[in-house]
Amino acid sequence: MPQDPAERRVVVTGPPRRTRHASGYYRPRTEIDEQTTLGHTYVRSLMRSQLRAALAVFAVLGLLVGPLPLLFAAMPGARRLEWAVLGFGIYVPLVLLARWYVRRAERNERDFVRLVEDR
Repeated sequence: MPQDPAERRVVVTGPPRRTRHASGYYRPRTEIDEQTTLGHTYVRSLMRSQLRAALAVFAVLGLLVGPLPLLFAAMPGARRLEWAVLGFGIYVPLVLLARWYVRRAERNERDFVRLVEDR
């Protein structure tokens, strides 16, 4: 224990009065939180990339399932084949498309977070 009162330490707790900002440094997260034009552009780019992935899946799905009614109309009397194709043949491509979409969406979000997180 210090005997001289001049040797005692005082601990000050509280928020800092000044914060240091490097000149020319910006924070994308702040831009997004404050809803500035730049922040809006960041969010819009994420939305566009997610929309592109969804439209790609929709197009592949349309090309895969769209011609099936024509195929079924060309082969009358093949009811078992129709049910087999609809029940089992479409299942695997749908699961693969869903997996691709989820991975793509997560990658888009990871890239976005990496873009806006502090350096």
